[in-house]
Amino acid sequence: MFRRTAIAILVLATLAACSDDDKPQTVAWTKVDTPAEPVTLTAHDDQLLIGLRHRGAKVVPELQLLDGTGKRTSITVKPNPASPYAFEAIWYSIAYDGKQLLALGGAAGGAHSNTRWTVWSGTPQTGLIERPQDFFTFGGQTAGDLYSAVITPSGRALLGSWGGVQTGNDAMVWLPVGDKWTRQDPTKTVLQSTPSLLVGPGFGTTLGERIVIVGSQVRLAPNVVAQEAAVWRSTELNSGWTRIVLPEPGNRSQANTATCATDCLISGYVDGQLAMWQLDASGTAKRLHGLPAVPVGDKDKLPPPVRDGDTIVQVVAQGNKVKVISGQDGHWTVRDSQGPEGSPTAAVLLPGHKLYLIAGTSLWQTTLS
Repeated sequence: MFRRTAIAILVLATLAACSDDDKPQTVAWTKVDTPAEPVTLTAHDDQLLIGLRHRGAKVVPELQLLDGTGKRTSITVKPNPASPYAFEAIWYSIAYDGKQLLALGGAAGGAHSNTRWTVWSGTPQTGLIERPQDFFTFGGQTAGDLYSAVITPSGRALLGSWGGVQTGNDAMVWLPVGDKWTRQDPTKTVLQSTPSLLVGPGFGTTLGERIVIVGSQVRLAPNVVAQEAAVWRSTELNSGWTRIVLPEPGNRSQANTATCATDCLISGYVDGQLAMWQLDASGTAKRLHGLPAVPVGDKDKLPPPVRDGDTIVQVVAQGNKVKVISGQDGHWTVRDSQGPEGSPTAAVLLPGHKLYLIAGTSLWQTTLS
């Protein structure tokens, strides 16, 4: 009897030890002190741009540059005195190619509290300078939304939506003429909505000379309303647009965000659950399988996925907790986080496996292993 009991205890202890060994290690994050609330992150090589919101300050938008040595530099932000909303702007998107800065800010205003958009450009040396625009550049009865500023080797662009040439909203590209920004005509391109196909862009980035926009399209036909995750991709700046419907869209899907290097990693949802796709340079897309069941809806924000060597990393919120999902197609690990609180909204990876994350109103950093 004693021998049986001893064997049982040994077996249970062995199983418990194996269970502890198999459990993924918690990701420990370090909080990064910032002088104000972080709202955007932009990475270029070993540099990190941190867009800040200084509530209650005379100039709300702030910007800092963190270099590879850990040195942090404040970049001057210069609103135009004739643009009252510039002083209240919250950063929506900041593009940086190592030399130029292009930023999109917005502040609620007017009788209907619509977003009043402001455009900023400059360099880390000269600072970000607001470039005032005519009201109807981004406003008016047919105004849509704006979401991304991008810089390619061929030029700069602002991305959003606008009242459709035929119906609904079209995907819209603004290009600069000097300091003024001009809407481009989407007629007879895949950026145009039609009575049978409504385009719904929501996030933009770049891949070399290309602009890459992700979102969803809605197909309309008798007794059919189908929402499918989609990508719109140019060949160079605002030319040569093609549309790619992402595979295995389920009953309802959307692409929320993307990161592009040699290829594009895209995150979104299919039927209310986290989904990811990979899009190669030729335009061939595949859905990544085996992801854990994480609820994602229309209003949920997903930080862009990142690639650390051969490993794909996606930070998500699950049950009010920050989780780190890492792995490859069909093989994923889910790890808890120690430190961050609140929904994750932005993530970038710097050399040395350094992952930066905005969660809630704080900036966090960890080193991936």
